[in-house]
Amino acid sequence: MNPVIQLLKSHRSIRKFTDQPVSDELINEIVACGQAAATSSNIQATTVIRVRDPEQREKIATLAGGQAYVASAGAFLVYCADLHRPQLACEMQGGQFSEGMTEHFIIATVDAALAAQNSVIAAESLGLGICYIGGIRNHPQEISELLGLPDHVYPIFGLCLGYPAQDPEIKPRLPLSVVLKEERYQNQDDLEGITAYDEQMRAYYRSRTGGTKDSCWSVEMKALVGKESRPHMRDFLAQRGFSMK
Repeated sequence: MNPVIQLLKSHRSIRKFTDQPVSDELINEIVACGQAAATSSNIQATTVIRVRDPEQREKIATLAGGQAYVASAGAFLVYCADLHRPQLACEMQGGQFSEGMTEHFIIATVDAALAAQNSVIAAESLGLGICYIGGIRNHPQEISELLGLPDHVYPIFGLCLGYPAQDPEIKPRLPLSVVLKEERYQNQDDLEGITAYDEQMRAYYRSRTGGTKDSCWSVEMKALVGKESRPHMRDFLAQRGFSMK
């Protein structure tokens, strides 16, 4: 198999790391690979903040829901969608920044996600393990204050990197037939595909937990989308200049 495809298909989230530090040289190379990702209209609306200070990382771990590996990973990065820098560029040329545009928000968020995923692939190719930390959006204002983020910048997620101290199984994904459609959106066979996937996930959880977890994808989706999720994000974004016009 093509080694790049093999690497992409072997992704696992790693939450236990050795004590081996990740060198500055590796972090620089990994973030540079992120910069090479596609960027809408060359806006490059991504800022990455490496948090080294142990006390700061402990605070972020707590704010992110008690995720201890934020503090224990060899390196911890926060990926931010950044419209502050394009604003500066606009004003350098005598322009006036158009604040709160939904399209700009989407562009910046997608840009940062693409950059992060490029960085993740680079890190995994170098033998590192990673774990995305969406939990920083539990308390985005506090995280923003810790990181000194200006207006028109918001933290999307954190990224733990380090040398793995575990070897978890690869989590199964939905059948390709459920995800890949031809010509138009067709979902007449999705129920069957999801049912089969639920059984696959039940087996995965039993294997991973020694039989202590009995769950599946549809049960997890009920818990996720069947309730409000971080409703504070709308007001937080508006306060930071993302008012969604």
